[in-house]
Amino acid sequence: MWALTAFLLLVPSSGQAATLEKPILSLHPPWTTVFKGERVTLKCDGYHPLLLELRPISTLWYLGHLLLPSHKKSIEVQTPGVYRCQTRGAPVSDPIHLSVSNDWLILQVPYAAVFEGEPLVLRCRGWYDKVVYKLHYYHDGQAVRYFHSSANYTVLQARASDSGRYQCSGTMRIPVESAPMFSAKVAVTVQELFQAPVLRVTGPREARGAALGGVVLRCDTRLHPQKRDTPLQFAFYKYSRAVRRFDWGAEYTVPEPEVDELESYWCEVATATRSVRKRSPWLQLPGPGFPPDPASTTAPAPRAAALAPGNKPLSFRKPPVSRSVPSVTSVPNTTSTGLQFPVDGAPTAGPPACAPPTPLEQSAGAPKPDVDLLLREMQLLKGLLSRVVLELKEPQALPELRGTPETPTSHFAVSPGTPETTFVES
Repeated sequence: MWALTAFLLLVPSSGQAATLEKPILSLHPPWTTVFKGERVTLKCDGYHPLLLELRPISTLWYLGHLLLPSHKKSIEVQTPGVYRCQTRGAPVSDPIHLSVSNDWLILQVPYAAVFEGEPLVLRCRGWYDKVVYKLHYYHDGQAVRYFHSSANYTVLQARASDSGRYQCSGTMRIPVESAPMFSAKVAVTVQELFQAPVLRVTGPREARGAALGGVVLRCDTRLHPQKRDTPLQFAFYKYSRAVRRFDWGAEYTVPEPEVDELESYWCEVATATRSVRKRSPWLQLPGPGFPPDPASTTAPAPRAAALAPGNKPLSFRKPPVSRSVPSVTSVPNTTSTGLQFPVDGAPTAGPPACAPPTPLEQSAGAPKPDVDLLLREMQLLKGLLSRVVLELKEPQALPELRGTPETPTSHFAVSPGTPETTFVES
């Protein structure tokens, strides 16, 4: 009976095995490239069964597809290749690729994945720790750092742009200073800590405690599986103004008065130390009064550039550039207020010479006014303006010019303090 109980305690169930995580394989010292003849230590940390087992549970080691004879938690190796480990009931660990070099100069990079915001350390090492002089580090063929002698190149907060192929060069005294030597190129990839966020509308607040009528916005992102325990903070913005600064909550409730407006929001996700910050695309909240289809939305008609003829009296002020010249209406042989033609001049029927055509006439292709009539009206207007200027400058000279056959007999009354002028027949 005791043997059966011990067997049940020692053998993990299928449900437990399914939830076990793969072990973590580490390398000491933490460099993937070493010189020939050097030894490194591999350590496997993962699930270990209870001590009540009838026989010890060993750790399995793999070099490529070859099963190694050792069953300890850590082993020392000097053979290049891909190493993995496994414990009972757990999947195989992630691999570590160990390289062995026989060069004078090697560039050592960390074995573990480097994530955004973490330091990236590169080490240019001479043969069996000989001092390297005139040391240069290169990133994708471009020199990024120079040291007089051996030193590590460190990127304090790595970014995705720091990924690429790195190389180093320098000289060594063996026994005299050698020519510049170059290491082999090593690829470095900076892993994404979390995805770029996306701002979504999750609907009304319901049981979230928000005010009635508000809308809940959620800032969604996803952490890397190896960094799922990293705490993140969220901030929300309306255009360029922060409506909620960094906090642990991933949701924000838009107040009810702002829901009815076409407002644009975006969110930002950052680590607690702000070493990594990413923002989402814009999200526009459609107001309830606007149609969902943008093509069905009609813009208001543009405002007319000029007034209709007759809506504004004649003015001697300089009109705006966008407005046309007001028209002058001619009425022959009348004693009412207006402009009198000479007796031998016949009135001309037709539309006003300076009246701008209406949009309907433009679309229908209405005929243009007669050019001769336009010239006559312009000459007549020029004469009238000349008499007004002369009357303003020398009022006593105006009676002497009355009755001349070249100019029609008219009198102009100028109202003081106003730009308009009224024509009165004498």
